[in-house]
Amino acid sequence: METTTAHDTESAVVRMARANAAVRSSDTALPASVLADIPSGPLEDPATWARVRSLFTIDPELVHLNVGTIGSVPAPVLALLRSADVDFARRPRDPYPPTTFAEARAALAAAYGCDPDELAVVQGAADGNARILNGLDLGEGDEVITTTHECYTAQAPLNILRNRRGVVVKKLTPRLGPDQSAEEIVRMFADAITPRTKVLQWAGVTFTVGTAMPTRMLAELAHEHGLITMVDGAHLPGQFDFDLHGLGIDFLSGSGAKYQCGPMGTGIVYARNKVLPEHNPLPLPEFWPVITLWYPIDGALPPRTTGREPTYDIGTYLQKTGSADLSRGPALQAASEIWDRIGRANIQRYVLGLCSYLKERIVDHWGRDALFSPLDDERLHSGMVAFQPFADPSHAVDVSKFFEFEKRMEEQHGVNLRFTFFPVRGVEGERFAVRVAPHLYNSVAELDHTVDAMIKVSAELS
Repeated sequence: METTTAHDTESAVVRMARANAAVRSSDTALPASVLADIPSGPLEDPATWARVRSLFTIDPELVHLNVGTIGSVPAPVLALLRSADVDFARRPRDPYPPTTFAEARAALAAAYGCDPDELAVVQGAADGNARILNGLDLGEGDEVITTTHECYTAQAPLNILRNRRGVVVKKLTPRLGPDQSAEEIVRMFADAITPRTKVLQWAGVTFTVGTAMPTRMLAELAHEHGLITMVDGAHLPGQFDFDLHGLGIDFLSGSGAKYQCGPMGTGIVYARNKVLPEHNPLPLPEFWPVITLWYPIDGALPPRTTGREPTYDIGTYLQKTGSADLSRGPALQAASEIWDRIGRANIQRYVLGLCSYLKERIVDHWGRDALFSPLDDERLHSGMVAFQPFADPSHAVDVSKFFEFEKRMEEQHGVNLRFTFFPVRGVEGERFAVRVAPHLYNSVAELDHTVDAMIKVSAELS
């Protein structure tokens, strides 16, 4: 198990700032006190929010409301990323050191509530989903229960398992709308379990309509039936203040470039590596690190632990995959340290507050029935809101209307959002929705501008 040494206690932001000062001119060097300059406290305080907003280089003419696709990297992290690339170019060195990303893994594990031996820095949630699903010991006839609202990054590797290994993939379509509840989602999964079921797989937050799935409740259902749990958590890091051990799941992938606002091409994989009965009492599932150069070329790994101590560092087996992009891991760590300084609970409260306000405005103009996202059950709330902006039913299935809506919002009103499409229970074909995803750098004033613009655009297209 990797540990942080005394030499590693200086923050990544500060150490990279020192490197930045060495390779860049003094007028662009970041001060070593950059973390101390990051504000902490409630983002509802205008002065605190203004200081946080100043960290981002988003075009002031653009209202970016599509963090569900990509976030914006804070300026200090961009500077550190550039300085690290310059340093590695000036002083080429071993891209396979034994401690690759050791400090980044330790910092991210602390931020997300697990141990460094259970976490690896990867290229994104798509990379993580493929590694996890293809590493599970599944064969012909084994069942994976999932939903029709999973991202393609989970559905594609699941379909590979179906076609390659004969795994049965059972897709459930959840009920949508303002009155959906956590209990009915759990019942939907429970009713689908059979003696052949091996895995429950779901999105931490559905990218389609922004339902925050009841992850702990689904994990407890899996514990009752002895099932493996795998979460596509692309939208969790940087949005929610969560604890991976406390969630009680076996595996999770996460994006570093969405709500965590790290560099593109970063993410995490979590693989439970010890049995903590208070969180998940089940034995560790058999798991193969299918992309690795750390696996022994002869023999096999020792048996998985049955207690609180790891038998080996599964995170390192997942981390060691070849020549690493050595600037990306520390830069993701730096973004995470900024989030820790601001306060993850502060960020979660602010983002969910923005979306609650947004739902109020949508309901006021379009009505409750326009919402595809949950409203009544706050346990299902997230930082994404999806709704139907057109009164004419024929427009709800006309993809050209949504392309045009998205285009006009950006070109005419300076708002970057997106539309999504998905199955609806009991309805033939897919439905489309406008999805709005604000983050900590957005304001209520920007949401008001956005809603006013959406009212105009929906009227123009009706």
